[in-house]
This record gives sequence, C-alpha cells and structure tokens, in this order.
Amino acid sequence: MSQRTLVLKVPPADQQRLRSRLDSLDLEWRTVPHASFSARGEGAVVTLYKSGKLVVQGADPEAFVLQHTGLDLPAGAEGKGESAAAVSQVGDPFAHVAGPFVGSDETGKGDYFGPLVVAAVRMESQQAQKLTEWGVADSKKLTDKRALKLAALLRGEVAYAIESLQPPEYNAEYARIRTLNPLLAAQHARAIRAVAQPGDAALVDQFAKASIMESALEGSDVRLFQAHRAERHVAVAAASILARAEFLLGLAALESQEGVSLHKGAGQPTDDAGVVFARANGMDALSRVAKVHFKNTGKIARRLR
Repeated sequence: MSQRTLVLKVPPADQQRLRSRLDSLDLEWRTVPHASFSARGEGAVVTLYKSGKLVVQGADPEAFVLQHTGLDLPAGAEGKGESAAAVSQVGDPFAHVAGPFVGSDETGKGDYFGPLVVAAVRMESQQAQKLTEWGVADSKKLTDKRALKLAALLRGEVAYAIESLQPPEYNAEYARIRTLNPLLAAQHARAIRAVAQPGDAALVDQFAKASIMESALEGSDVRLFQAHRAERHVAVAAASILARAEFLLGLAALESQEGVSLHKGAGQPTDDAGVVFARANGMDALSRVAKVHFKNTGKIARRLR
C-alpha cells in the first residue's frame, strides 16, 4: 500500500496537548534530528519538528490526524483520497450493480473493552450522491463526534440493521467457537438477512477466507460480494459509521453502568484501565466489560500479582 505525507503547522500552545494525546496511544518513540518528538504506530509515523511543523506519513495520514491528534486538517484535506461513492471504479465489485444494494461492516473487533458490532445498510443507488455530500466515508477517517453526527442522519435516511454482541455474550460465543471469524461472519449474516430483500446484492469488507462468509449466508437469496477495503463503497462506509456509533454508545453505557473509565483499542491505556477495573471488581468481572481472550487479560493479571 502506498504511503502518503501530510504536513501541518502546530501552534506552540497546542504542542504539549498533542504530545499528551499521542502518549495515550501504544506508539514506538524514537529520536529524530531537529524534532521535538517522533513516533511510529497506528499505521503512521508522526514527527513534530521544533519549527512546529508536524509531518504524518502513512497509508491514510488524514485518518490518523482526525482520530488521534485533536487537530484540524488543512482546508480540503478531510475526505481526501478514495471517496466512498457508488460509482464505477477500478476494483469496485459493485461497479455494474444499479441497486438496491446492501453494505455491511463491523467495529470493535480490535477493542478490548466494549461490544463487537456489525451494521448492515440497504440503500437505493440514487441515495449515494446525498450520502457522499454528507461526507459519508470509512468511519476510521472520522472523529468520534463526526461519526455520531453522521449516524444520526443515516438512521433517518437508510434502512439498516445492527447486530451487537455485548462482552458477556461475546465471551460466551467465543468460548464455544474458539475462533473469531465464524463468529463475526454469523453477525454479518444476521444483519444482512435482517435488512436485505430477495435478489439484493450485498458487499462485505472481506475479513477472512471468502468461504466463511459464503457459508454463513448459505440459503439466503442474496448475491454476496466480498472485497478488501470495501468501505470505498458508500453503502459499506455508511454501515461502518452506524457500527462505530453503536460501539461508542455501547462503550459509554458500560462506563456509566460500571462507574469506571474504559478505553478504546488494546494498547497501554487500555491495560491501565483494566488494572483499575480489576483491582476494584476482581479479574472475573472483566468478562462484563471486555473481550477476555485478548492478551490484555494476561497483562492485567500479571500487573495485579
């Protein structure tokens, strides 16, 4: 995958705040001449030079800036790159599908805390332009605030279905199946079946061997397409936003229910939050809020010895 470079100017008043935000991530820090700091991780290399110039290099530097820095992009930079539009393009498996069509995507697969969420969206081809004008794109390119706002708009615009496995249900299913991909395929299949109509084309971001998803949808009257980076298509991008919003709301509900602060992802800040929770509630209680087969569980247990 090609690498791109994004350059921003960071005012002196914002530089320490930026460093603090990056410190919360699981990054590899390094020394670079004439730089205040430099780090690698989360799909990017980020370097702040003493001049205040911030250089972000990666496959999608705009997404890194929006998700992790709290900084604004230069005018015109947000949404750069491949847009999520239902138009013919190289590698688009829906290039010759006029619609209606279904897109399905998931959120929470790599997050220790919170639910595993799949959303499926059914839309007509004429809705694609409106959604593109709203800024519907892969949710990884959006801030949490923007994803929640777009999700509210999407709920009133498209037909959708959401399948959410809260941690206790997730842990029980994982213990039974002992592998993630069939579990995830089953969630995608339930969401697609709930929203699709006979003969619809459905596009899923491919996360495993194609046969796993094909088996999960066996017997349905749906034309299944699978592709890597399927969020390029607006239907899958819309599904990714609805799934992301549901995950964020689910994580917030767990925090309110348990009276603790949890953390997205699976890095050091997540371990720290897990130690606080387990110290107060016991290791067994982690199954209420976390996906306990993650390596984080062992790291938390070792810190409590």
